[in-house]
Amino acid sequence: MRYATAFLLSIAAFAEIKITWRFEGGNLGRVERVDAAHYRAHLAGESDQDRRNRQANWYYFQVEAPANQSLVIDLVSLPGEYNYKPNRGAVTADTPPVISFDNKTWNHVEAFEYDAAEPRMTLRITPKTGRFWIAHVPPYTSVHLAALRKFAGSQIVETTAGYSVEKRRIPLWTIGNGPKTVWLFFRQHSWETGSSWVGEGLVRHLISAEGVPLRQAITWKIFPLPDPDGVSRGGVRFNKFGYDLNRNWDVNGVEKMPEITAQRAAIKAWLASGHTIDLLFSLHNTETAEYLEGPPANGGEGKYTALAERFFALLETQTSFAPTRKLFFSDSSTTAGMNGRMNVIQGLYKDFGIPGFLMEQRVSAQPKYGRKPLIADRLRFGRELADTIAATLRK
Repeated sequence: MRYATAFLLSIAAFAEIKITWRFEGGNLGRVERVDAAHYRAHLAGESDQDRRNRQANWYYFQVEAPANQSLVIDLVSLPGEYNYKPNRGAVTADTPPVISFDNKTWNHVEAFEYDAAEPRMTLRITPKTGRFWIAHVPPYTSVHLAALRKFAGSQIVETTAGYSVEKRRIPLWTIGNGPKTVWLFFRQHSWETGSSWVGEGLVRHLISAEGVPLRQAITWKIFPLPDPDGVSRGGVRFNKFGYDLNRNWDVNGVEKMPEITAQRAAIKAWLASGHTIDLLFSLHNTETAEYLEGPPANGGEGKYTALAERFFALLETQTSFAPTRKLFFSDSSTTAGMNGRMNVIQGLYKDFGIPGFLMEQRVSAQPKYGRKPLIADRLRFGRELADTIAATLRK
């Protein structure tokens, strides 16, 4: 009887396991129970307006389970497409998830197995508390952004560039009043939370005492959250209508692409008022690559070659940027022969001739760190990025 009671108590304990994602930024498809301590979690993913280019780069969920009891979670439904080419998905042996026991401090899951045949990522977790969170990379929500905005106070001048499909504000921040102007885009794709952490590091550096020379030399125009809807629902890279917020910059459509329309209009108004843009920069995350892409067509017969080479060299030597390929100059589209496939720097160069740069930072192991990046690394790169941009524009 004593052993039967112990068994029943064990079953009851496992029955307490609960997996949820109904909170800001949370996302998962569905969960299947394999047995008492084994679950299959399907990634929801997102597809574009043509039901193509499925991406499953984001998951973020909470688990309530008995402490100190082993639990197995399989992450499945991983494959998709990128630029119309099938792939095995963003979740691989190079990109294990992060785990947190307070929803603030994040570290990578250490006990995992990746089966490329299915494909499937199997997590083996023995939680030290009765509640924990799992995510692809450390989350960054509107709560984090609001805290940063409050901390910055009057150092930031905030306006509203426009509204998203679901009528959320798209903020535009201005810091400093220098003679040169830099426009920055962070978090065009909602899964790419690392870019938001870099943005926070940059903003904190600009408003600090050390940032005074940067504010005096440069007017910093910052889009800290171009996709508020995606961040809220735990999206990947598309808005509610399936438009990619960094792939449709050569298409106009206020109704279905108000996010892109608002950002383009803000830049157009800035230029129309007699201002210039000395450098534009959009930061992104990808799984294993890290690179800098310069203006299309080599900036018009080499117009921005010297600027691009100086920027790349300083990033490579003065920061933690660890490129997997050499500096290259963007083509006229991300998908040759198709309309509606220009990214932000391609579209803005076409419209206004702006010297724009797009950087991808990897989420896999980074050679300069000797490990996979976490929040502190992104914050540090934000400081480095501000200094490097200033040095690039300094003659």
